[in-house]
Amino acid sequence: MTIDAPAVPPQPRGALGRLGWALADGWTITLRDLTHWVRQPGQIIVALLFPVMVVLIFGYVFGGGMVVPGGGDYREFLMPGMFAMTMVFGIESTFTAVAGDIGKGVTDRFRSLPMARSAVVTGRAAADMLNSVLGLAAMIACGLAVGWRWHNGPAAALAAVGLLLLLRFALLWTGVYMGLVTKSPEAVMAVQILVWPLGFLSNTFASTATMPGWLAAIADWNPMSATVSATRELFGNPGWGGDSFAAQHAMALALLWPAVLLVIFFPLSVRRYRDLSR
Repeated sequence: MTIDAPAVPPQPRGALGRLGWALADGWTITLRDLTHWVRQPGQIIVALLFPVMVVLIFGYVFGGGMVVPGGGDYREFLMPGMFAMTMVFGIESTFTAVAGDIGKGVTDRFRSLPMARSAVVTGRAAADMLNSVLGLAAMIACGLAVGWRWHNGPAAALAAVGLLLLLRFALLWTGVYMGLVTKSPEAVMAVQILVWPLGFLSNTFASTATMPGWLAAIADWNPMSATVSATRELFGNPGWGGDSFAAQHAMALALLWPAVLLVIFFPLSVRRYRDLSR
């Protein structure tokens, strides 16, 4: 008796066919990641509650002793920074998911299937961006609850949200690359050592004008600080601007820094993924 081998789907022809194939496979991986979150909602709830707790601690416990440059409500000063911090801390979830799939052999299994080779990383990226939109929406709701408002109209507010998601998209590929290199979710502590200074050594909680000169320079040129200052300006919240070059050109840097990160880490992620089986 002869056993026929399972049929392999024919490879699509033409650039449009290959693109459609890659998009369909990437969406399949996205749905797979979203299904995991639905079945394990505790991870999402904890990830959403942490920044809310930080808002409550700094907004109500420490907020009374904070001075806002030029005056204004401290919670309105704080919230754009917390929006950006939520985007930055998403690196940890991206890293853990990518490294976990590699450690469990899931990525190797996907690579052995007749599917677009880009689907694993693009599907992961799409799922994380959807998760980031959810997290940002939750933080905006938290901000509204504690008295934060935008004052420059809906168009400027949407532009600010766009800058926040652009930062998350750029940092997402940083997390993908680190996950592909490390291959171990247990190394998340090492990622936290890198991410936490990026989040706290910025203008999120206090103006850089109150910092020593050398520390203020580091904080001013932090990619997160540029996004925070730009979104404060777009939202019409207090605390944006300053005397340094970085502070005066925050809007341009909020676009430039993510572009630089994408130029560096996107090709590195693609190359690393291709080299996994070598």
